[in-house]
Amino acid sequence: MKKILLGLLALGLIVIPAYASKGMNKKANNGIVRVKSAFSVSETTERFESVAQQQGLKIVAKIDHAAGAKSINQELRPTQLIIFGNPATGTPLMQCNQTVGIDLPQKALIWQDEQGQVWFGYNSPKYLMARHQLKGCGEEAIQKIDNALSMLAQKVTQ
Repeated sequence: MKKILLGLLALGLIVIPAYASKGMNKKANNGIVRVKSAFSVSETTERFESVAQQQGLKIVAKIDHAAGAKSINQELRPTQLIIFGNPATGTPLMQCNQTVGIDLPQKALIWQDEQGQVWFGYNSPKYLMARHQLKGCGEEAIQKIDNALSMLAQKVTQ
């Protein structure tokens, strides 16, 4: 009986974390808008920076994850993260609920997948609205942000 209990416990220690991590991976993908790009990672990144600045967005930072991997002698397919925003848009959302500040400024991730396809991704503003319970406060701003990001994504990827 003791061996059976130990066996079940060991199985639980293997199965439960694996099951939990699958759930976390699924949740981690929730709320990310992905748009196929017709361009390379570097060209999509350059196009994004140019169009975003034309639209009055401030580029806060650009992170080259592949360069970070290379700095520790590791490999990573091309992956760029751009942090961008506009305080005039973000501040009213944080006035509704300051926790939205953890997701602002917005981020765009541009990466090449295993098949060589380049993607442009960003957090859905509607997902952020639900995540931070902005209902009744930031709907109009969220809709404007959603429309602007959708237009921006199309311009930089097509």
